[in-house]
Amino acid sequence: MALFVISVQAKKKEKVKVEPSYAWTMSDPLGLQYPAGIDTLYENYHDNAIPSFRSRAYATTGNYGSEGQDQIFFDRKPTSAFFHEDALSTWLPSIANHRFYNSRIPMTLLSHTTGGDKYSNQDRTTVEFSGNANKRFAAGGWLDYIYSKGSYENQAQKNFMWKGFASYMGDRYEMQAVFMNYSHTNKENGGIVDDRYITDPAAVQGGETKVNPKDILIRLTAAQSGLDGHQLVMNHRYKVGYYKYQRDSVADTIIGKTYIPVTSFIWNFDYKISSHKFLNQSGTQDKDFFPNTYLGLGKTDEFNRYWHIRNTLGISLLEGFNKYAKFGFAVYAQHEIRRYTQVADSISATGTVHEGLDPLPCTVESRKTENLLYIGGQLTKQHGSILTYDATAKFGVVGPVAGDIDVAGDVATRIHLFGDTVTIRGYGYFKNLEAPYLLKHFISNHYAWSNDFKKETRFRLGGELNVPFTGTNVNVGYETLKNYLFFGENGTPEQCGSPVHVLSATVKQHLNFGILTWDNELTYQTSSNEDVLPLPKFSIYSNLFIKFAVAKVLKVQLGVDGNYYTNYYAPAYNPALMNFHNQHEVKCGNFAFLNVYANFRMKQARFYVSYTHANKGLFGGNNYFATPHYPLNPARFQIGVSVNFVN
Repeated sequence: MALFVISVQAKKKEKVKVEPSYAWTMSDPLGLQYPAGIDTLYENYHDNAIPSFRSRAYATTGNYGSEGQDQIFFDRKPTSAFFHEDALSTWLPSIANHRFYNSRIPMTLLSHTTGGDKYSNQDRTTVEFSGNANKRFAAGGWLDYIYSKGSYENQAQKNFMWKGFASYMGDRYEMQAVFMNYSHTNKENGGIVDDRYITDPAAVQGGETKVNPKDILIRLTAAQSGLDGHQLVMNHRYKVGYYKYQRDSVADTIIGKTYIPVTSFIWNFDYKISSHKFLNQSGTQDKDFFPNTYLGLGKTDEFNRYWHIRNTLGISLLEGFNKYAKFGFAVYAQHEIRRYTQVADSISATGTVHEGLDPLPCTVESRKTENLLYIGGQLTKQHGSILTYDATAKFGVVGPVAGDIDVAGDVATRIHLFGDTVTIRGYGYFKNLEAPYLLKHFISNHYAWSNDFKKETRFRLGGELNVPFTGTNVNVGYETLKNYLFFGENGTPEQCGSPVHVLSATVKQHLNFGILTWDNELTYQTSSNEDVLPLPKFSIYSNLFIKFAVAKVLKVQLGVDGNYYTNYYAPAYNPALMNFHNQHEVKCGNFAFLNVYANFRMKQARFYVSYTHANKGLFGGNNYFATPHYPLNPARFQIGVSVNFVN
């Protein structure tokens, strides 16, 4: 929601409205700008502090800021070049979720949330600042610190992230730049030793039904993992065009001019480095917990790293420079260098397998460099009252990605009906992509593999209908996956040669009766091969609340919300790899997770009080595991406050 700033001109003693502040996101690979909201909404503010609410069906280890995987398949991101960071992607800063601002006057957003007791407290502090030196140049910073001890033993995690960003929006020259840094440390407990501590505590406590979560036995007591990284992205655009002059027809004088860009020359620079570490100081637990030990006994202390440098050069013909230019068109070339550094294989070098170690199934280079070259194009129409679209195509021409195809499109139209605007959108893609290097070649103390995978092919088609006057949104999609890549039950990557088909349909319904509102979201999804791609068939989110104002200054939202999804073979979490893999021993789901909350807003401040998992022990089931052996948080009070300072 935009922040509107009112300036007072003391000399004339009249209020003058200054242009509103606004925000935008920058897309890959050419830095196109898309409008984005400024995070000041108070409705449902409490949901941001619930770990399992990162998605409508979210497989998570339970603690705030910890690992998880989206189980709504059409929302799940594909495996990245450095798969260790995928399980934390919802928490980490990225280009996709970064906002640039033009705030006219300095703006600071300060937020803090907390919950639990002194043994299981969950805290998050966020500060974001942006200010303009003039109407063209803006700069800012962002800091986010999460520290959560967790409800269960050896589950604590802390995540410190920060960003610095700047933008310059001139007539001819544009610049967008952001530097992001993150450092995540997570205690790894391997899950609880007996799920009955949650599902049937009397059976393991001699009839005692109450259990202190911190007293539940865990599988790992001396293990932790870490993820660190930083990224610099700079987008430069030089626009060639002409000035259009405005004249006073009476005085025949020039009263203003507007620069009309015709062609842009673009350079996008992206440098990223990420590292993953895993430490387990208990040699006994290390040997017992993991299926194999290849490189050393006693303990595991390992580190691997990934970096890339990506340069993209493009030329763009801009949309709308004259009445015949109904769309924008761009072509580009992209060169990328990737470097992987893994654990050194000292066993293969000597040819000796020490007593107690398992023989290595393969040999893997400790360092690998890839040179990749792509060419691509983009066709866009961002403006128009009837039709907008965005089509991109990217082809790999050099390196392991030679022969890669990545084509995607999105088209939308609007229809005026019953005094409102109905939106119809179609989307789809075709991808034929090389497997990420680390899925093909990887080595560590407990896992090693060398695979010769075929290119993975994905074909998706879908459509979305949004009807504002009935509060209805329907999104239906279908995808076929061939040579689908996944982590199998033994924790290593596998490929399914036969096609896997996924059908997904989501219906959102907004109902309003005076001060009473009822929002519902239902997703149905089915997989043709649940051994390879298990998914919860139904997931439901419901939110019933009332909204009103007190003395016209205090806005209030009181309600209860919650989610539920059907049981399925949820993915298991692997602490050594910091990722999720298939399993077919334990089903998760079939429980309700409800929250009672009160959200408030007064002028530039918003705050909330909530009691999460309020139904625990009352109804909804006790099998509240989102991933095997990792229970969600029990009931707890949480509070939060956010203040927008406009100086």
